[in-house]
Amino acid sequence: MFAAVRVEVADQPLSEVKADFLAVLIFAGDELPEPLAGAPGSEDVKATYKRATLVHPRTPRRALVVGLGDRDDFEPERARVVAAIAARTAASMDASSLALKGPDGDDAAVAATAMVEGAILASYRFDRFKSKEDEGEGDSKPLEDLTMVGDGGLAEAVEAARIGAEAENFARELQDLPSNVVTPSYLAGRANAIAEEHGSVTCEVLGRDEIKEKGMGGLVAVSQGTAEEPRLIVLRYQGGSGETLGLVGKGVTFDSGGISIKPAASMHEMKMDMSGAAAVLETVSALAKLEVPIDVLAVIPSTENMPSGTAVKPGDIITQLNGKTVEINNTDAEGRLILADALAYAVELGADRIVDLATLTGAVLVALGSTYAGMISNDDALATEVEAAAARTGELAWRLPLHPEYKDLTKGTAADLTNASAKRKASTIYAGSFLEEFVDGKPWVHLDIAGTAWDVGREYVGKGPTGYGVRLLVELARSLSDGK
Repeated sequence: MFAAVRVEVADQPLSEVKADFLAVLIFAGDELPEPLAGAPGSEDVKATYKRATLVHPRTPRRALVVGLGDRDDFEPERARVVAAIAARTAASMDASSLALKGPDGDDAAVAATAMVEGAILASYRFDRFKSKEDEGEGDSKPLEDLTMVGDGGLAEAVEAARIGAEAENFARELQDLPSNVVTPSYLAGRANAIAEEHGSVTCEVLGRDEIKEKGMGGLVAVSQGTAEEPRLIVLRYQGGSGETLGLVGKGVTFDSGGISIKPAASMHEMKMDMSGAAAVLETVSALAKLEVPIDVLAVIPSTENMPSGTAVKPGDIITQLNGKTVEINNTDAEGRLILADALAYAVELGADRIVDLATLTGAVLVALGSTYAGMISNDDALATEVEAAAARTGELAWRLPLHPEYKDLTKGTAADLTNASAKRKASTIYAGSFLEEFVDGKPWVHLDIAGTAWDVGREYVGKGPTGYGVRLLVELARSLSDGK
């Protein structure tokens, strides 16, 4: 399990900072601060974005100068990326403590927040299943202590950044764990642990019989092919008053495709089909730690999707929680079936506006790659809030259109809807249009994170799980609470 990082703010000269490794971030044209100016290696420093140069002052012994590029081009993402480069360099030199000095300016708090996020996210490692004898010289030391050099007034922003980044790392660990560990019951256990840790959070978990009694035909159908017990997880965070923000996360802990089975080559990656659930769980945990003054309702439908003699079959017709019937023409389009029930249940439980996250369609990866999540919404105001939060956190989202012609694709022949249109058009939007049928007109945003949940390649998350959505949702909740 990855280690938590201790973070503090130190307002003192760089020569007095106690850390194994010092990194200074500078803009083009900025002078090097003492004691780096004139030190061996300083003549090689260039402030080109991402350019890293080792400098050897007398105290501290090792320092890294990383360029942010031109000041006019600055955005928080640059600080996030550059801090990650510093953290990875420190780890390669077996430094377990790192001090970061950002540029001076009006955006000091914004830069410090991004730097803490980048360094902590870059420190994530997944080695739970490695025996000690497997650890070799290539293994680097984990980051244990992070010092932000700057004004003490940055402390609150830095602490909030630490909580958000570590919550995202917890989500990444859930994504990384194999599906024989992370079952629906495991996710329910994590939800209960969050509730036990915070008096402001309550948890309710429904099992197979209760799910069936509720009439959640989508979750019943998808789960009937697996021996693993499905779980419908409900977390409530009571942080304020006013409207309740609903969060829904897809929790398919392994997706074989069911009878419409997936190709074998990449099927092992389908352990991460619960990435939306992981993000929602750890968002609730972070909001409780931050004591954000907002009420949140989180609904997570969780199951495996497996082929068997009892599995749902192509051509079957089911009835969802809100009474709408669905032809299941592709059992690998299972996420929308369980999300449909969860969205309808969130409405039933009193959510006033809803955001759902799901690794839903491969088509979004084709359309947007790993840079943007696909966003679909029935409400301009909520969509604008989500886009703004996405831009501030670097967890970007691009809004795709809804249109009546897309809605026509969702209509069934023998039932109200079909979960997979015979026409392979606009598959990501089609899935969003399907989900819209279950929000009862509530302001709603759907985030398809199939391209952003894994293998993005940014310096602070690398090629593995990203935990996409945790920092975005935390930022969204904070901004909505401010706007009450």
